[in-house]
Amino acid sequence: MSTTPPASSSSAAVPAGTASTARPSVVQLAIKEKSALYAAYIPLFKEGGVFIPTARDYQLGADVYVLLTLPEDTQRYPVAGKVAWVTPARADGNRTQGVGVRFPNDEKSRLLKLKIEEILGAHLASDRPTQTI
Repeated sequence: MSTTPPASSSSAAVPAGTASTARPSVVQLAIKEKSALYAAYIPLFKEGGVFIPTARDYQLGADVYVLLTLPEDTQRYPVAGKVAWVTPARADGNRTQGVGVRFPNDEKSRLLKLKIEEILGAHLASDRPTQTI
């Protein structure tokens, strides 16, 4: 039995300046369509990453534990990433508020990146805007 408190309750009690000792927040991101995966995937990060729409405030470098579900796949992929992109509320161009989470540099993430890029295929070369660029 797990006694880990929900992510929303753990961050409020963390004193300023101790973010590195705080437990990472946990986010579930279920992407159901290829077009949504294209919009959320961040190939600019060497290790890969995903954009997570959220109104919650995050700082660059904050730890985020993502449970990612891909289109037509029931498996949840756990990713212990870091915030590497922040789109604030009321950003230019009507961009969705949220954060980009960079995948860690490990074998599981490398395989996840390959799986995402396999799903997206030729869409990766598209010049359609995404949620980050």
